[in-house]
Amino acid sequence: MELEELQQRLVSFCRAKYADDALAVIDVFKMPGHAGFAYGFSAESGTNLHKWYIRLPPPNVSLKGTADVLRQVAALGAMPDEVPHCAVKWSGDDPHWFGRPYFIVPQLQGDVVRLDGAAWVTDLDASTRKDMARQAIDALVCINKVDWKQAPYLGAPVAQDADVVRWDRFVDKAAEPQSLQLVPAVREMLLQQLPAEAPVGIFHGDFQWSNLFYSKQGKLLAVIDWELVGVGAVLNDIGWFATFNDPTAWADAAHRGHYMPQAEELIAMYIDAYGEVLPDIDWYRALAAYKFAIITGFNLMLHRRGKRHDPMWETTKDSMQTLLRRAHELLN
Repeated sequence: MELEELQQRLVSFCRAKYADDALAVIDVFKMPGHAGFAYGFSAESGTNLHKWYIRLPPPNVSLKGTADVLRQVAALGAMPDEVPHCAVKWSGDDPHWFGRPYFIVPQLQGDVVRLDGAAWVTDLDASTRKDMARQAIDALVCINKVDWKQAPYLGAPVAQDADVVRWDRFVDKAAEPQSLQLVPAVREMLLQQLPAEAPVGIFHGDFQWSNLFYSKQGKLLAVIDWELVGVGAVLNDIGWFATFNDPTAWADAAHRGHYMPQAEELIAMYIDAYGEVLPDIDWYRALAAYKFAIITGFNLMLHRRGKRHDPMWETTKDSMQTLLRRAHELLN
């Protein structure tokens, strides 16, 4: 949707919601990120100026999985206050407003953490960065302990073997298949070593620094970008977070910053906060590395074919082999 059309639709929407026929919508812009159709805007009503963020699914796609933005609404609605998150102000599936489902949350002042070596967090001391990690882990444990039945829209738990094999269909479509040569071996090892028992609940699905929004003083303001939320083995999240903070898993220029707490320390924090013995975390780390290698290859294909422009994947591709090697090591 072009910004001009979106602005016109937002004017109609906001005038109805604010009950103010003189309301103006200003400063409409596309939000940064890789997931696509998110925009910021401001609503000016009288002397009040409110800044908002709207999320829409991509046009002309089946509204399932990551394209079903109302899954995010369901997850956010189930979160307790102990989980910093953006409360949904408006949401719905009436096509009258935007032609597709939507949700709107307040904009926040701050930033996410980047691991490119030039992040704002490098100006903070080590104790502050460690506290940022502990805040993130505390929030993650709270997410994972929410009763998943409070969000029935998310569906039934995903079986662990299904979470391995559901990536099969992306492998043959991936760009640079030579970088995915370890996929069959890692897949087989994952299936042979399925954890016998695992806590089941809501998992965020993409819990990493770039989805953790902080004040510039290091206070966690919100866990954001819930498009991969689901129900299943909650240790998926700490496995994912650990993988994104495991230097041995990465070889690309976007993952060279090692100034935040690393994998082993994050896992120790999680076990401490969870309060129970949690075996098999290395399996979930391996699964995360396996998934992201395949995701990278698939998204690289979309980018190169002009289906979804995102040059970030040209950088991340340099880690496809190291991710799979790390998964293989963790399972050995």
